[in-house]
Amino acid sequence: MTPRPRVLVVDDEDQILRGLRVILRDAGFESVPAGDVQEALDAAAVRPPDAAIVDLVLPDGDGIDLTRRLREWSSMPILVLSAIGDEAEKVRALEAGADDYVVKPFGPRELVARLQRALRRADGSAAEPVVVLDGLRVDLAARTVTRDGEEIHLTPIEYDLLRTLVRNRGRLMTHRALLTEVWGPQYGDDTATLRTHIANLRRKIEPPDGARYIRTDPGVGYRFAA
Repeated sequence: MTPRPRVLVVDDEDQILRGLRVILRDAGFESVPAGDVQEALDAAAVRPPDAAIVDLVLPDGDGIDLTRRLREWSSMPILVLSAIGDEAEKVRALEAGADDYVVKPFGPRELVARLQRALRRADGSAAEPVVVLDGLRVDLAARTVTRDGEEIHLTPIEYDLLRTLVRNRGRLMTHRALLTEVWGPQYGDDTATLRTHIANLRRKIEPPDGARYIRTDPGVGYRFAA
């Protein structure tokens, strides 16, 4: 029997942890509960989960700090939950490495759909070509990225963005086209999310002497150098 994917669920309210455990169990996941940042880090270190769902407000820190610390060693999908829909908080979470930001209240089906989408991005590996450009090597089958022989670690969202741009190299991809391809049609207007992840991706893959690979068409979109 195939083991259930394990999801670290971090919230300081027992009622929410119980509710998420039921939602995840019914969707075919195993939940690993934690009530604060330290407990979550300990649980993840003992047995790394396949994904994490993290509340923004925690007793000993916040979900953004936890996301940043998990990102130091893991590329697993991370969803941040929050009752705060403020764009600045959303950008902070994405800059820390979160794959998605889910505003409470949310429907169980929506949460599961976002989690499944994030896991598919992290796991998808169809046979695809290797693309090499000016020191950057993207192996789309192995899901590896290197620059000048040194491996670059990307989050699932960052990799999915790069893969989409590489597959369409030389072609201008509009903001809407990228958002729809990577996040889904409901995100078609969320340009703040896209800009944040593009900035994170550039910081990792571009050389110190300036942008070579991802070109910006102001107000329209991005393209990967041909």
